[in-house]
Amino acid sequence: MNPFQWFGTYIFTPIFYHPILNLLVLFYKVFHFIRLPGDFGFAIIILTVFVRLLLHPFFKQQIESAKKLQDLKPHLDRLSEKHKKDPKRLQQEQLKLYQAAGINPASGCLFMIIQIPIFLALYNTLSSFLLTGGSAKVIAEINKVLYSPYLKIQTINPWFFGYNLALSPAKSGLWYYWLVPVITAFLQYLQVQVATPQTTTSGVKKSDSSSSAKAPEDKEDFQKAMNTQMKFIFPLMIGWFSYTLPIGLSLYWNIFSIFSIIQYRKINPKPLYEQKGNN
Repeated sequence: MNPFQWFGTYIFTPIFYHPILNLLVLFYKVFHFIRLPGDFGFAIIILTVFVRLLLHPFFKQQIESAKKLQDLKPHLDRLSEKHKKDPKRLQQEQLKLYQAAGINPASGCLFMIIQIPIFLALYNTLSSFLLTGGSAKVIAEINKVLYSPYLKIQTINPWFFGYNLALSPAKSGLWYYWLVPVITAFLQYLQVQVATPQTTTSGVKKSDSSSSAKAPEDKEDFQKAMNTQMKFIFPLMIGWFSYTLPIGLSLYWNIFSIFSIIQYRKINPKPLYEQKGNN
């Protein structure tokens, strides 16, 4: 057994995939019991919100770290200019500045690292139902890993307000299915828009004849170009995935995007790209 198989068998499956699968079935059973129309769709929504709330502390830490780093940018630029010929001293001074502001530069990656296995587990869970069409064989395999016999299911109704959650817009042939990838791309654009800081003007004085003054400007131009690409290319890519994958996966992704936008606005009412650096 190679390391990837070992990780999947003993870590990913029992710690992430099985709990999320059981939660989805639990929510579905509750909504099915109360005869709520679109029970499986609402189960996906509640599961997505539950996972988003679970990740909220890490998401909040990421946003707070990003805000602090944005506030420190003018000071970091001045340090870069002052110690441009001494990289070791520059690193030491930057570390002191981070410590004084209570910032761990690596903490922003924590949210991304933690959510990767959870995202994969969510995708695998939904794929078990949607990409396979909820066949009898798949249902039997799902029932084997449920924590309680009361959670066992016979079938799944994929219909949710006129949409078959197991059908992709590419295969539907119906015009209103094509609205889903458009909405998905738009929501992803909004999420990137509120989460992407705009490069601010630093306090370092620049001179057209100075190559050292041009370096920060070139770096800012590169960052602006990257931010612009993220704002448009990534949403288009997600929209394409939404066009080719089952609607149920788009439902999960859209609820996650909406929840992220709301949480971001609540934590940071004024978007980072509207903030101005201190000169």
